Amino acid sequence: MTYEQTLDYLYQSRPPFHVVGSVAYKPGFDNMLRLMSHLCNPHLHFCSVHIAGTNGKGSTAHLMAASLQSAGLKVGLYTSPHLVDFRERIRVNGQMIPKESVVDFVEKNKFYLDEVQPSFFETITALSFIYFAEEKVDIAVVETGLGGRLDATNIVTPLVSVITNIGLDHTEFLGDSLSAIAAEKAGIMKVNVPCVIGETQPETEGVFLQKAALCGLMGDGLETTGCKLWFADQCGYLRRLRSKHAADCELHGAYQEQNMQTAYVALHVLKTHFPTLSERAIFEGFAHVCSLTGLRGRWEVLSQTPLTICDTGHNSHGIRTYVQELKRLSKGDCHLRIVFGMVQDKDVDTVLSLLPREAYYYWTEAETKRAISSDEMCRKGLLHGLIGKAYGPVDVALKAAQDDALPEDVIFIGGSNYVVGEALRFFPK
Repeated sequence: MTYEQTLDYLYQSRPPFHVVGSVAYKPGFDNMLRLMSHLCNPHLHFCSVHIAGTNGKGSTAHLMAASLQSAGLKVGLYTSPHLVDFRERIRVNGQMIPKESVVDFVEKNKFYLDEVQPSFFETITALSFIYFAEEKVDIAVVETGLGGRLDATNIVTPLVSVITNIGLDHTEFLGDSLSAIAAEKAGIMKVNVPCVIGETQPETEGVFLQKAALCGLMGDGLETTGCKLWFADQCGYLRRLRSKHAADCELHGAYQEQNMQTAYVALHVLKTHFPTLSERAIFEGFAHVCSLTGLRGRWEVLSQTPLTICDTGHNSHGIRTYVQELKRLSKGDCHLRIVFGMVQDKDVDTVLSLLPREAYYYWTEAETKRAISSDEMCRKGLLHGLIGKAYGPVDVALKAAQDDALPEDVIFIGGSNYVVGEALRFFPK
């Protein structure tokens, strides 16, 4: 099989969530455990970090991976979805998995995959685990797909678990309240495995404390040796320590501050396992996170004239984090031009209510069956006082924004991973 034929097989035989939506979701571990047994349990042959949360998983995962790399470790990184290239999902020290390894995995296991019929995400998770084992990584940073408790990645027993934050997303699978979603994410907590919570919320704190007690993680209090549960935003000593050794971060946007703090606390937990993980290594990782890991699409500046920025925030919790940044940029003589599209399982009205009304909107739709049409986005936008026009495909909307923009204007691209991913094709790194 060629690489292209291999991708066609993966996408057509088990269509992924980002293409077909809920029918691709297969909660539970039966398939994963069968696959792991067939592959000689590769997930037992490397150390790991396990990261869940509504938003910030990807940024936190990349920050941690970059710092671990800076400490001289060989680091696997498994994230999803990809933006441009499928192989972005699986990296070792920033390098994407070779095409040959993808082909080899499918050719060797196609018969068994056809028998078990795992989901796309289960299949790719198995591929990542066997690749990390074969590469003999020192540690792998593993991001959950959807949820946590029943996620395919939740077969690992990590050195530290991380839950970045909780917001209302994928409510049809995870529950329609913050506490219900927190319970699903808390499912990655394991007995005697330290856990870092990135953001404290009144609705979720009790859920985490209760699960932590069941897992034996409670001690005398935060930042004590007897406690294995850390609320990163409450870790005053570690925040002061990070401030003292403050360094630049290649991830821009004020909202990345919380992800940096979460990653910093989790990295401190790992220091007992990896003596080379110094303060310098951590901040070297933060300062060069995109260069070291290949991360894109997080408040990324794509062009300076006009200033063009994209961000993959795709739900109300995530979009709320960058709206203030957009409003700040649009002050003065510049016009804010927003290329925006969403998919069907998001709370569209809540998102639209957050967006700046002073902008002009270039409504678009990504190449996925889940995309809301640009005409529908335009209609809904008008109901929220958002003025703009439907442009259809992302490339058409982006070109229209670029043609209209003056040098002092700002273009923002967002609303979904898929809109950003399609736009990035026109802005090679």
